[in-house]
Amino acid sequence: MENESPAWNLSRLAPHLALIAVQILFGTWPIFGKVVLKSMSSTSLVSCRLTGAAFAFALLQRKLTPLLKMPKRDLSWLLLCSMLGVVGNQFLYVKGLSLTTVINTTLLSTTIPVFTLFVSIVFGYDRISLRRLLGIALAAGGVVYLLNPARADLSTQTTIGNLLIVGNSLLYAAYIVISKDLFERYGALNVITWIFVVGSLVTIPVGVYSLRQEHLPAVRTTVWLAIAFIIIFPTVGAYYLNAWALTRVSPSTVFHTGGEL
Repeated sequence: MENESPAWNLSRLAPHLALIAVQILFGTWPIFGKVVLKSMSSTSLVSCRLTGAAFAFALLQRKLTPLLKMPKRDLSWLLLCSMLGVVGNQFLYVKGLSLTTVINTTLLSTTIPVFTLFVSIVFGYDRISLRRLLGIALAAGGVVYLLNPARADLSTQTTIGNLLIVGNSLLYAAYIVISKDLFERYGALNVITWIFVVGSLVTIPVGVYSLRQEHLPAVRTTVWLAIAFIIIFPTVGAYYLNAWALTRVSPSTVFHTGGEL
């Protein structure tokens, strides 16, 4: 049997490398998010994040018209992806982050692979196997070991925040599974751009109202820089790489290697 060529090996490895980068980028999100939440409400932060990312994706994509010719059924799926993947999950995540700790948030995010495998099985992308279950357990176990569960805060003050993070995990898992077909047929950048454009249109009215309640002149430059970082790296960079990898691997594989949000 001939050895596989280096190019073939690289093409198989590339999605996993992308997902490792996604994991690193998403890992910075709760840290920088906590910095911003000291000076701004969760609603204002989500609105800035989604609107900024939509603008950045539109600049990268430039040609938005092809997706306007999508069948109505696909447009409905795209709208659902936007509601699940960026609007619903982000409002739950950021509000949850404001009501719990970074450690709790990261630990609870290990539920995403479980939800993803379940939804993926329902939609026929995956089947239950010992290998997949062991992969999820190993990945979750590694996160738990590194973070040390003893540092988690399970007091009643964090209960609501913890539940919101779990709800966010379920929505994001559903988004990953149902978006796969759209990404494969229309291209990762095309679809992810429209998902954020639609999401920003939904959040702009709420965001304008929320930002008007903020005392923006008092917001420090470092906070605005943190928002810019959140938009560029754990949003534009991570969401695109995640979408690109999803066109090449199964939904559950996304969370064996890299995760949310």
